[in-house]
Amino acid sequence: MARANKYIVLPANPELVAQLPDDFQFAGDFCQRLEAVFGFAEAGRIIAELSQKTISSYWLNDLQIESEADKVLLLESLKAHLGGSLGVSVPMVSDLYSVARDAAISQHASAESGQIYIQNPASYFAVSILDPQTDEEILDLAAAPGGKTLAIAARMNNTGRLAAVEPIRSRFFRMQANLQRCGVTNVEFYQRDGRSVGRAVPERFDRVLLDAPCSSESRMNWLDASTYQHWSPRKVKETQRKQKSLIRSAYAALKPGGILLYCTCSFGPDENELVVASLLKKTDAQIMPITECPSNSMPGLTRWLGKKMNEDLDLTLRVMPAGPWDGFYVAKIFKPIA
Repeated sequence: MARANKYIVLPANPELVAQLPDDFQFAGDFCQRLEAVFGFAEAGRIIAELSQKTISSYWLNDLQIESEADKVLLLESLKAHLGGSLGVSVPMVSDLYSVARDAAISQHASAESGQIYIQNPASYFAVSILDPQTDEEILDLAAAPGGKTLAIAARMNNTGRLAAVEPIRSRFFRMQANLQRCGVTNVEFYQRDGRSVGRAVPERFDRVLLDAPCSSESRMNWLDASTYQHWSPRKVKETQRKQKSLIRSAYAALKPGGILLYCTCSFGPDENELVVASLLKKTDAQIMPITECPSNSMPGLTRWLGKKMNEDLDLTLRVMPAGPWDGFYVAKIFKPIA
């Protein structure tokens, strides 16, 4: 894995900017930050990747498959739909199968019934790092639309208790419907601001997932202006303030000895290392190593804008977009027992 902390911010490279749409107002700022994190060659590859998303991934949801006989029928139906194969098993998350997007896996009846769930490998990988166990009490602090919540519930086999928090009314009800459709029965839903949860239920949960609201940089698509026109350096700073409040709330809700997983689908350190660093500075939180990493990943930054950051941020992980993978940042955080 490439080391990241040698990079500093330089003026935007015009060769990179030229690859972005003309109506992207802050293309220069975006390219400048991307090159500072990844270097010129990788930044160029990522920019190209964001306009070539041609692969989808899905997994079998056992919560909606009643018997082995039903699973056999489902597999036969999927193979027939996909031309004789389930797809390619995704390395590091072998439960997922990747298929060409034009295979229209979302149009198979099992997608509507919840027997399969279409999800990016990066999201499923985050849940595997959280490593939910049966009969635990787990918090998903920014849960909508519910894909990671479902993956957690499936690993728990609908045991224990899963709290799913979402403040926005429309997203809250869509999440409820999505999880009920997919057979999740161990979840309790809370429509509230996640920043208040830590104060309301301190040290309650065995594990906490915070897939923080972010600028969604890795989900930009240069063919769809709605995915990038919202982005600006100012918006990133505003998002960072909310993320810092959310991660403090998530950590407060975590039991001593518990695990918090912080993740975003953004590239820049403002929403990633700097948010985690703020928690390390204000609490006794400790970063845990992520022992199994995709080949398309690199360690977190320990230096940004010429300033050193906590060396333990090297244990966090950046996943670069490649093939079926969206870009992602993941930090696994431990709360010590006093």
